[in-house]
Amino acid sequence: MTIRVLVADDQDLVREGIGMLLQREEGIEVVGDARNGHEAVAKARELQPDIVLMDVRMPELDGVSATSVITADDFSADPDRPIKVLVLTTYNVGAAVRDALRKGASGFLLKDRASTDLMAAVKVVARGEAWLDPAVTLDLIAELRAVPESTFAARDRLGQLTPREAEVLTHIARGMSNSEIAQRLVLGEATVKTHVGRILMKLDLRDRAQAVAVAYQSGLVRVTGLD
Repeated sequence: MTIRVLVADDQDLVREGIGMLLQREEGIEVVGDARNGHEAVAKARELQPDIVLMDVRMPELDGVSATSVITADDFSADPDRPIKVLVLTTYNVGAAVRDALRKGASGFLLKDRASTDLMAAVKVVARGEAWLDPAVTLDLIAELRAVPESTFAARDRLGQLTPREAEVLTHIARGMSNSEIAQRLVLGEATVKTHVGRILMKLDLRDRAQAVAVAYQSGLVRVTGLD
């Protein structure tokens, strides 16, 4: 199945460059582009792409705000096929990452890694998983650890998870795919997928990226070497 992508960035050269990279990959189609947040929202509504590659800083409406609109439950024409957002940035700022994840982004990629990681990131997000650039993830973890837990409501629902679901969530937070979790826990991949679905439902989260944020902010997963 072809992955349909909309590219939103206020720099012409960036949009064109990313578009050229994507068009070279079999199974990916660039269906349009946008120069600002308002245009990204309008074109996403019209074209209904699978993924929007969204720049963080754009005029008129920033990428985080545009992400919030596009990932809303009632935005996609097909409720069973929500539009996913992969945010692009030239800098790794924890606050922006945290806000984008809360607003529904399925991942973050630094632009200077686009030439090597863009295809993989698009395909991972299209599968319904999260792509968090390693450099961005470290900032995200540090930022979330510094924020009071009370600011993130989902932490109150962690008690609803079964021990197995909590275990799966810790592995999600460490960046493992469903197949990797299945191997680690000696489970079928379909069973892991079921656990992931229940975790997202119980915590009222859109995707794995938000699950990562909850896991670190709540203290369920702790990372050494950041203090």
